[in-house]
Amino acid sequence: MSDTIQLPRWIDVGVLPLMNLMLAFLISGLVVMAIGEDPSEVVRIMLYGAFGYEEAVGYTLYYTTNFIFTGLAFAVAFHAGLFNIGVEGQAYIGGLGVTLAALYLNWLPFPVMLVVSILAAAIFGAAWAYIPAYLQARRGSHVVITTIMFNFIASSLMVYLLVNVLRPQGSMTPESAAIDENLTLPYIHNMAAWFGIDMASSPLNFSFVYAIACCVLVWLFIWHTRWGYAIRTVGANAAAATFAGIEPGRYIILAMMISGGLAGFMALNEVMGVQHRLLIDFTAGYGFVGIAVALMGRNHPFGIFLSALLFGMLYQGGAELSFEIPTITNDMVVVIQGLVILCTGALEHMFRPRVTQMYTAWRLRQRAQEAA
Repeated sequence: MSDTIQLPRWIDVGVLPLMNLMLAFLISGLVVMAIGEDPSEVVRIMLYGAFGYEEAVGYTLYYTTNFIFTGLAFAVAFHAGLFNIGVEGQAYIGGLGVTLAALYLNWLPFPVMLVVSILAAAIFGAAWAYIPAYLQARRGSHVVITTIMFNFIASSLMVYLLVNVLRPQGSMTPESAAIDENLTLPYIHNMAAWFGIDMASSPLNFSFVYAIACCVLVWLFIWHTRWGYAIRTVGANAAAATFAGIEPGRYIILAMMISGGLAGFMALNEVMGVQHRLLIDFTAGYGFVGIAVALMGRNHPFGIFLSALLFGMLYQGGAELSFEIPTITNDMVVVIQGLVILCTGALEHMFRPRVTQMYTAWRLRQRAQEAA
């Protein structure tokens, strides 16, 4: 009989993330108390700011959309055993693809333009991820190092293009020209109005629906196709995968390109859905937060959706919090968000040994009672 019993799925994906989240909120509460504020009032304001009225819900889901795309992007690479730090840069380049398609193919009707924009985001993001993937698979360069470097390269490239190439003549702002209004993604409140439903205006747009569809597609791909099985096999044990006839390098490249394509989809929300132009640093760190979103969601699309919703709540509720309580500045809100990322990401396994020990002891006692 083994001395250690594997934790059931409901503890691994439910109880442990919840314990990490509670620890983050506990530490955040102590920080709030240290500056003389009431933690219960802070929680009330954050929840109201995120879900208390229609416009708040729209903003929360708008942030959630970005985190779904970046969380899925990281998760696909993670299933292949890769830590893709380059989601931020891949999303940036995906935005370039969407913008070029919208500016130079603006004669296309909207349904065709939507498909072209999705393909452009995927192709540009996947192409940017291909180089680190190739270096990892064929040259042994570590993907963490190369993707970090490619984030900086993407940022510098975009600054050059927005200042010297895409910036409209006569404008002093480093941004592209505006996308034609008939090529932008419809807002959800406008879509609801088509059916006679009155909704408050917010940045939430059609890309949220597409993000939900991507969750389903990633779930089907990773767990219900032979390519997904091969990716998971390579991530679990590359040597065993080779012995089974699976060539790891091929699936490392495949996983990274899919990851880059998903990251590029974030541009649909920001460029086509909200900003309607390409801006400097439109990714705003969403790619890095996506790492914590994926880890907290245990790299499963459903878990990623719930985790993305949590971070969307933190972003929107945090904005309301800094407005309602002046002593809690934006920097303090960032500290709270950082504590959640720290506890759910970097410290995700902190409680695992103790919980495993307790569960094992309970199961062994239960088996002994059954044997008696």
